[in-house]
Amino acid sequence: MQRRQIIQTAVGVASAAFFTPMVMAKPKPQVEVWKDAGCGCCKDWIKHLEAEGFQVKAHDGGNAEARTRLRMPEKMGSCHTALVGGYAIEGHVPAKEIHRLLKERPKAIGLAVPGMPIGSPGMDGSIYEARKDAYDVLLVLEDGKTRSYQSYPSKPSIKS
Repeated sequence: MQRRQIIQTAVGVASAAFFTPMVMAKPKPQVEVWKDAGCGCCKDWIKHLEAEGFQVKAHDGGNAEARTRLRMPEKMGSCHTALVGGYAIEGHVPAKEIHRLLKERPKAIGLAVPGMPIGSPGMDGSIYEARKDAYDVLLVLEDGKTRSYQSYPSKPSIKS
């Protein structure tokens, strides 16, 4: 009787394994980016996003039009504009903050890092000698007002 139970158990486990659906990997969040074709820092920011689990579709051009269409205030402008999960992303926003935004889902237009602060993702190449300027990632609210979403401190450059 014991042998029969072992065989039935083995058949049951094998059947369950065969008929259990495969666990699908969670899809990567899709980011659509509008940028200047020759902009190196935009390309570096895209590489940063891809390394942090995003799938990126880039368009060479249309940055200003995308910013207007996505309701991002002009004063937040930078060298690239993106759309992810219904949110506008303007400038060199770290992937960490985009992941946080998608998790928290606040009522907002999106995130912005105005200008091009040295040390932000895409503006952190060796040419800057590890220098990092202080900057804030801003949460852009529905009415266009902003509040600090995350602050990044400065770090002096390393001179050889």
